[in-house]
Amino acid sequence: MRISDDRYSRERLRLELALRFLRHEARTQTIRTWTGLSDDRIRKLYRSYMSHAPSYLPRHRGKSPQQIAYFTRSLRVQQETAVLASLLSLLGVLPLRPATEASQGLPGVARGELLCQAFEIYRALIPASQISFEHTVFLTIALARGDQLRLGGCADCGCLVVVERYPVRDKRCHYCVSPSEPLR
Repeated sequence: MRISDDRYSRERLRLELALRFLRHEARTQTIRTWTGLSDDRIRKLYRSYMSHAPSYLPRHRGKSPQQIAYFTRSLRVQQETAVLASLLSLLGVLPLRPATEASQGLPGVARGELLCQAFEIYRALIPASQISFEHTVFLTIALARGDQLRLGGCADCGCLVVVERYPVRDKRCHYCVSPSEPLR
């Protein structure tokens, strides 16, 4: 094997990951962070491969999601977040220990492939999901940092829940909350 073959292989993997991110409607900034491709290269990929796709894939503009409260806003989103976090953990997208600089150390081609795989499995399980790919990327980084959100267990049954870093009360899953008690 020649040295140059490895370089082309790495470039091909980056381009394939960028196309996969585009299919999930990721923003240019997100694709750039995870693949290392330039903005111009990403736009050219979209024009070449996605603009002629049978179904239109929109290009979202503006900032990526950054509100932790999104994942705790309703019972349905809390349940979906727990399922997604489980997949992220099982597939090895999340590091074993929280890392304060996760936004710099986490993104990469190998982990990006796992992230896409987790999101695709999640979408197969919950087709009408309220959590977008961009929210999945944000959740991954937030859980990897561990400064605002973390994985925890239900106080009663021990099932996986996503909790705030310093919750006011013990977090319980929706199955363990009594009907008369309000959800937290």
